[in-house]
Amino acid sequence: MTERRSVTLRDVAEAAGVSISTVSRILDDRVPNSRSATADRVRQTADSLGYRRNAAASGLRRGATGTIGVLVPRLTDTVMALMFEAIERVARSRGYFAVVATAGDEPDDERRATETLLDRGVDAVMLATARLDDTLPASLRERGIPHVLVLRTDGVSPSSLGDDEMGGYLAVRHLVDLGHREIAVVTGPDFTSSARSRLAGARRAADEAGLQLDPRRIVSGGYGVDDGVVAGEVLFREASPPTAIFAANDNIALGVVSAAGNAGLTIGADVSIVGYNDIPLASRLSVPLTSVRVPFDQIAATAFDLLHDPTNANAAVRLAFPSLVPRASTTRLR
Repeated sequence: MTERRSVTLRDVAEAAGVSISTVSRILDDRVPNSRSATADRVRQTADSLGYRRNAAASGLRRGATGTIGVLVPRLTDTVMALMFEAIERVARSRGYFAVVATAGDEPDDERRATETLLDRGVDAVMLATARLDDTLPASLRERGIPHVLVLRTDGVSPSSLGDDEMGGYLAVRHLVDLGHREIAVVTGPDFTSSARSRLAGARRAADEAGLQLDPRRIVSGGYGVDDGVVAGEVLFREASPPTAIFAANDNIALGVVSAAGNAGLTIGADVSIVGYNDIPLASRLSVPLTSVRVPFDQIAATAFDLLHDPTNANAAVRLAFPSLVPRASTTRLR
C-alpha cells in the first residue's frame, strides 16, 4: 500500500484561505473554541482533509514524554557544552529530561539530527545551531512543532540569547576607557547572529568614542582556537600592530594569545585582549583573560519559559544582559 502523507497545518491553511498561525490557533484544543465563520470554515476544512493534530506539537504542555531535544553544533565547543549543561539543569528542575544531538554547521545535518530527535518522541526542540540562512526554524514553525532558538536568533522563531550587541559594546568600551585607539576585532562566522551583533556593538562603542574601526583590522572566521591563531598572526605582522583586540569568543581569544606569544608580545603589557563568554579556563590562564560573561542559566530558563508560553508563535526574542569581567589581559595603554 502507498503510505499516505500526513496533512499539515499548511495544507489546511491553503485550502481554507487563511494563515498557518490562524489555523494553529483555531485547531488548538487548549483554548476556548471560536464560533466565527472563519473558525467554522477552518474546522470543516481540517475535517475534510483528514487533519490530525501532531502529538509532538502539543506534547510539551501535555507532558507526552517529558523529553526535550537539544541540538548543538558540537560538544567539543566549551560554550555549547556549558549551554547544554545549563539546559539540562533547568530541565531537571522542571521535571523534564534533556537529550542532546550534534550536527556541525551544515544545514542538512541539522535537519537530519532534528528529525531523529523528533522520531524519538521529544516534546520540543531547542536549537543552538540556528544560522541566519537556515530554513529549519521556518519548517518547525510550519509544522507546529514547539521549538526555541538559544544563543542565536533568526529574528522570527522564539529565541533566548545574551544581548550580543551590548556585549560587543562593553568589550570595546572597556578598551577605549583604557586609552586604546588602535583596536582590532576578530569576529565569528557571518552566518550567525552572534557574530554580527557583537561586531555591531563593537562599532557602536568605537563610534561613541570618535573612533573608526579599520576594516583591515576586522578579521572574520570560525569560532575555534585555530581561527584565533590565524587572525592573530595576520594582525601581529602589521608594521604597527593593534594595541588591543576584541575576540568574539574565548576560543578565538586563546588563539590570539598564542599568536601574540609567538610574536614575542606580552599579554597585558604589549597588547590587551578581551574575550567573550567567560568560559572557566579564562580566569585560570597565566595571564587571566578579560571576558564578557554570558548568563547561561538565565538563557536556559528563559528558553523553557518561551516553550511554555502559548503566545510564542508570535516571535519573542528574549535577551539576557551580559557583564564584563576585567582581568590582567587588559591594561591601560602606556
